[in-house]
Amino acid sequence: MRGPVTPEAEERFRALHRDTFADLLRFVERRVPADEAEDIVSTVFMTAWRRLDELPDDTRPWLFAVARRTMANQTRGWLRRRALDVRLMQVEIPHEPDGAGAAAARLDLDKAWRSLSPADREVLALVAFDGLTSEQAATVLNCRRSAFAMRLTRARKRLQAALEPATNPAALPSYTVKEQQSWTNA
Repeated sequence: MRGPVTPEAEERFRALHRDTFADLLRFVERRVPADEAEDIVSTVFMTAWRRLDELPDDTRPWLFAVARRTMANQTRGWLRRRALDVRLMQVEIPHEPDGAGAAAARLDLDKAWRSLSPADREVLALVAFDGLTSEQAATVLNCRRSAFAMRLTRARKRLQAALEPATNPAALPSYTVKEQQSWTNA
């Protein structure tokens, strides 16, 4: 922010911080080690303060985009590949008598999620975990809304395909009776 600090500007910034801090912190914590998340969020708000007069009306996607670029700048080298990695949110699993079914489903989802590329995980996370609209997510990724929609559709299909062997018994390989007998006779 250039010029003297006015009470209105200070209150606008406080409201922005109050309304977006928790969401922005969760966004960052899923992508970087927890001990780095608050530093990145403070850098984002420092940038927002300096550019307060230039902020768009819908600041949430702008803040997410700044956070994303800040993370990329701070994660050069070997950490760069992990900068956009999204950790699965901790979801309460409904109680089952032995928990085996829920645990298996969770493992299948985790395996399918990890099989996706970082770009696919990022596209899915922006919508599913961060609650952004396609237009807002496109702003974060600096692409057109139509390009984001195409990426999202493809990422969803790849996630579904990765889940199918676990959820669709017909997708599992079938063996002849002769093959199965050879296993028991071996």
